[in-house]
Amino acid sequence: MRRLIIGIDIGGTKVAGGLVTPQGRLVKSLILPTHAERGYAASLAQILTLIQQLHDAAGGPEALEGIGLLAPGPLNPHTGLVINPPNLPGWKNVKLAEKVERRFHVKAKVENDANAAGLAEVLFGAAVGHRHVFYVTVSTGIGTGIIINRKIYHGKNGVAGEGGHVCVDYHSPYRCGCGSFGCIEALAAGPAMVRRAQVHLLQDHTQPSLLRDLTHGQLNRLTPQLIAQAAESGDAVAKFIVEQTGFFLGVWLGGMIALFDPDAIVIGGGVAQIGKPLFQAIRNTIPYHSINPNLARRVPLLRAKLNKNVGIYGAAALFLRAGVEAENF
Repeated sequence: MRRLIIGIDIGGTKVAGGLVTPQGRLVKSLILPTHAERGYAASLAQILTLIQQLHDAAGGPEALEGIGLLAPGPLNPHTGLVINPPNLPGWKNVKLAEKVERRFHVKAKVENDANAAGLAEVLFGAAVGHRHVFYVTVSTGIGTGIIINRKIYHGKNGVAGEGGHVCVDYHSPYRCGCGSFGCIEALAAGPAMVRRAQVHLLQDHTQPSLLRDLTHGQLNRLTPQLIAQAAESGDAVAKFIVEQTGFFLGVWLGGMIALFDPDAIVIGGGVAQIGKPLFQAIRNTIPYHSINPNLARRVPLLRAKLNKNVGIYGAAALFLRAGVEAENF
């Protein structure tokens, strides 16, 4: 019987899961809402429900090689402990791997979502052929993965790579979900884009904008996708928000390039779907905020290739040969 891998990607808004073959082929995928706003019990129930559906579709524990679980950090991949992710309220010191193994009688591994997504892009996606990669996902939050010599860098306690919580403006009035002020996540993630657009439009009631039309004047309905849509149509406010987001990301990535000197940077997540305008703003900014401008200018900015399934591939990679080798920390 073919042994499959369950890959689970736990996010602040949705839980994605899939069945992956030992050759790295996705054969089935499912998505459920996380219900993170309802607290720990509700979101854990959604995760277990999704695993159960995939478990049954595979044919039970005897058909499964393992269950890979990606969760927002900080977490400890050594112990399978999810420590206190800002985007999952109520999750504090949760022994996720242990809970899943006890429920389904299948080996489970837990990894930081951005770490594994970065590994997946190196093994299967945009960064194939590169060895040292800095991976960024810009969505509800900002996650990062540090891949050195095609292996995830975990640090001493397994919690390295929380680049979204690097402060780039300590004077900022905006508090990040982690509790600090001025983290790049608080300035450039999807909710930050929405907040800046709302403030801009509320401060100037007379300024025309397609964003008002798209939300029927109800700015609380604004989303990063609507901002991207308006920017593509030439709306001045939306274009400014996209350019400002690219500026913040460029300042931050200039520092990351100075720190890591990567072969390439891979950028994924929902906000990255804005595409060329955002990437161009990042490219224009990076050289002015890195110690070696000429070198920084030549670091490729690659758009993530695996897109919505990157988390499933990353989770499954924890039980694939290349992924197991990369996880030998």
